[in-house]
Amino acid sequence: MAAGLSRPVEVRGRGEHRRRALLVASLALLALVGLSRPNAAQPDLLPRGWAPGPLLPLTLDPAVVTGVLWGAYLLGAAAVLLGLRGAARPLRGWRVPGLLAVVALLNAPFGSADHISYVAYGRILVGGGDPWVQSPITWAGGADPVTSRVEAPWTEEPSVYGPAATLLHGLSAWVGGPSLRQEVWVWQLIVVLAWLATRWALRAALPPQHHGRVDVVWTLNPLVLGLGVLGAHVDVVAAAFVVVAVAVAARSAGPPGAALAGAFLGLAAATKVTYGIGLVALAAACWLTRGDDQGSARAAVRRVGGMLAGFVVVMGALQLWAGPHVYDQLLRSRQAVSLATPWRLLLENLRPVLGNGGTRVAISVGAALLAVLLAALLLRASRPAGPAPAPLRARSAAPTALWLVAGLQLAYVLAAPYSLPWYDVLVWAALPGVAPAVPPVLELAALARTTVAALAYVPGRVLGMTPGVEALTLGFRRAVAPWLLLALWLALVSVLGPRGGRPGWGRWPGRRRAGTRPPPTR
Repeated sequence: MAAGLSRPVEVRGRGEHRRRALLVASLALLALVGLSRPNAAQPDLLPRGWAPGPLLPLTLDPAVVTGVLWGAYLLGAAAVLLGLRGAARPLRGWRVPGLLAVVALLNAPFGSADHISYVAYGRILVGGGDPWVQSPITWAGGADPVTSRVEAPWTEEPSVYGPAATLLHGLSAWVGGPSLRQEVWVWQLIVVLAWLATRWALRAALPPQHHGRVDVVWTLNPLVLGLGVLGAHVDVVAAAFVVVAVAVAARSAGPPGAALAGAFLGLAAATKVTYGIGLVALAAACWLTRGDDQGSARAAVRRVGGMLAGFVVVMGALQLWAGPHVYDQLLRSRQAVSLATPWRLLLENLRPVLGNGGTRVAISVGAALLAVLLAALLLRASRPAGPAPAPLRARSAAPTALWLVAGLQLAYVLAAPYSLPWYDVLVWAALPGVAPAVPPVLELAALARTTVAALAYVPGRVLGMTPGVEALTLGFRRAVAPWLLLALWLALVSVLGPRGGRPGWGRWPGRRRAGTRPPPTR
């Protein structure tokens, strides 16, 4: 595979045609699920009101839906892999992204029922309740036309999302109410706009030679589109806040720009608290790209201070507005372990020995240590895109920040005990800031992780499956995905560890890095 990566010109010819064919096939399969009638992957949102309804008079049975989504994600992963092999040309303008946005807005969300929970929490907020205290099933005596349709296992769970996300959920409920389909469609519009804003911010933050990479890993990535955009997940919105913050910091080096970037990072963390990683990455990037003179160091300190000020103001204001219970549910679920992670194997085998509480504490500690190790290895094996020319020194912080976000977030989703496939959206949003390498270890690790997780959570709901499909999909989630991800852990540690060497430094075949000398012959 590494040898194939060393022929970018050839890939642009034959490989580009194959990539486009795979993209069309993958996106067509995803659209088939979203445009058809409610099925095992797509919860029933009818009646549709003024929002779009099913455009295809098809009802896909659970087995067909599962096969279609598995096929879509496998074809999509192959398309992304081909795109990573060569220097793909960027899309011209916004016509293709605009067309994809329209198709996304005609689809009903699928892959989970999270979008129903989102608007249910928004409806509780608009109705004067506290979504961080009151559960959907208890609101309005269980008779509300929206909150009563939240699906298991979230019917009795208060909101785990931050105040910024809940404000957007409330906006969706207010504009679209009292129809479930209308409220969800307004939320879809917010998600699609966030996806488009992320592309704009990446193009603004990175030099033109990286814009083709933006479209490969973000705009035309079926994994991002299927899991994040067509799934209408809040992670797309949180990722947009992070990337917009990076673009603002890159284009405005003064204190106002730093404060505004910090404000966007505050919105990201107030959407999902784990997205506070953006503040760490951007602050570290400002320091790493500060220059060698004392004046540059002082300027970097001022920029970081401005970011912190903007972050604290936004987070503090939202916290005061939301009240004291915002993070109650997050604290209650902090030791959860999802089925498709290797930690689940440890939980089930150690629980009889250490007990439930002791095992979960051990898993939490082990996950934190593993995340630190993987982050160090992934960042060591990659580098930021750039650097920028001297007159644009401030912009060199942008690829460095995105590189740090990609490595840190990928380490988190790989190591976290509770990790779902749409948590990977931020990784893909940040990957354009990572310099192409041979082999692209960070990108391949992200592709492997997202693909396995996507397959593990098809069709994505606990309702509407036949016993056979449930046995197949839960069997993959419980008995196959954890072992595949464990193998990925071991592969990364083996390849990137002290004995594995550093990829791209002569031990691997392929292109050498620009500006480096070839290894000496012996």
